[in-house]
Amino acid sequence: MPSNAAGTDLNIPVGVDPNRASVARTYDYLLGGKDNYEIDRKTAREIAAALPDVVDLARDNRNFLTRVCRFIATQTNVVQYLDCGSGLPTAENTHQIAQRFNAESRVVYVDNDPVVIAHGKALLEENDRTHLIDGDIFRPRSILDNDIVRTHLDFTQPIALFFIATLHHHKGERGRPAEIMAEYIDALPSGSFVAISHLIDPESEDSEIMRELEEAVAKGSLGGATSRTRGEILELFHGLEMVDPGIVDLRNWWPDGPQLRPVTVGQRLIAGGIGRKP
Repeated sequence: MPSNAAGTDLNIPVGVDPNRASVARTYDYLLGGKDNYEIDRKTAREIAAALPDVVDLARDNRNFLTRVCRFIATQTNVVQYLDCGSGLPTAENTHQIAQRFNAESRVVYVDNDPVVIAHGKALLEENDRTHLIDGDIFRPRSILDNDIVRTHLDFTQPIALFFIATLHHHKGERGRPAEIMAEYIDALPSGSFVAISHLIDPESEDSEIMRELEEAVAKGSLGGATSRTRGEILELFHGLEMVDPGIVDLRNWWPDGPQLRPVTVGQRLIAGGIGRKP
């Protein structure tokens, strides 16, 4: 696992430190939440200086999660969900969407941000089909072998695996996220689905803006984010059958209606899709 000169794992969360931003709290702020500190708001403002439309990016990502959950719950027979890097609870969480359409749906969330763990456990106290574990999503075996995961998810039946806006935050070798996803996907049974959203290098005139965004995130206490090309994002799906329309800008993944508003740069800088394991 990647580490700095002091030997510290760079993917370990900052903890409840009001002087260092966290991904979960900064994302919460961008979505209009209240579970954040001034350092998270400052970080969001610094990112917005490089990408003024960053709120559009965050909202498109959340809307993608909503549509993905709805697709799985209504168009497949899958009733098990493993949501890796779930972040702070907000409106329309995975379990709420899935269980609205099928009360038998079971969801296990994974995160290792202490604030997420505290808020998530409070939210799930009265939901016996939904659980939250404290775990490092970049160490697949530790999640796949977790007692709670194994108790509440049946790995002989299809599972929906979500990595929503998480893999671009991995700090280490550029190719490691593909290896991580391969380990998860190899462990999934046939008929499972994998949903991923990720910052994209559009390989166009927007690429310079993406470089500025990456630089802004790297300078702050979030520690960095790595965009990938469409081809590199496809590699994260480890050969799965892609659900139509494949990897696209998130606003184009089965939108709820016609796109009447102009597309912003922020909306063009995040992409994703869903793959199915034969």
